[in-house]
Amino acid sequence: MLAFALPYTLHVLAASIWVGGMFFAWVVLRPATGVALEGPQRLRLWLEVFRRFFGWVWLAVVILAISGIGMLHLRFGGLDAAPRHVQVMIGGGIAMFALFMRVQALLLPELRSAVQTEDWATGAAVMGRIRRMVGGNLLLGLAVVAVASSRLMP
Repeated sequence: MLAFALPYTLHVLAASIWVGGMFFAWVVLRPATGVALEGPQRLRLWLEVFRRFFGWVWLAVVILAISGIGMLHLRFGGLDAAPRHVQVMIGGGIAMFALFMRVQALLLPELRSAVQTEDWATGAAVMGRIRRMVGGNLLLGLAVVAVASSRLMP
């Protein structure tokens, strides 16, 4: 049981950082920046926020993958014997990673380019797409946390 405690703790902490960070950004930071900052300053701030937060997300993704695979083998001997709620969590995590990669690899460079060229209209449009993707990822992350904590799935 002690061998399971470390990967489990790391897994929960990494998920908390990722999902909690998205919750903070969506529910607190986004509305506050809309009130306190003009468009160009808001877009510059978001570039800096993404740069800092995405480093933590990458760390969380690595920890989630390693600890998840470790727990899967320690507890169930592999994916085939894992209960449905574990398989749902894995699927949700993969979907979350795919959405994150879309923002990181496709949308963030568009936003950076728009800010560098001071094309504020394009930057605002890209930021709107990022906002929707992060909102969807937040809902997915909350659903995964609910599944993980409830274990109601047979």
